[in-house]
Amino acid sequence: MNKSIEKKLLMLRIEVKRIIMYKKAEFLGITHPSVVRSSQRLDSLLNRVQGIYS
Repeated sequence: MNKSIEKKLLMLRIEVKRIIMYKKAEFLGITHPSVVRSSQRLDSLLNRVQGIYS
């Protein structure tokens, strides 16, 4: 896959995960296990971007 397209898709996934995490936190609280899992998934994607593009 083209690196530019791959990066755009990854950034889109990150933005979607971020929105989901914020909405969950708004309704469930930031310490709810579902919010923590969402945060961990987001961290994983961010680490992947950092590893690929740093």
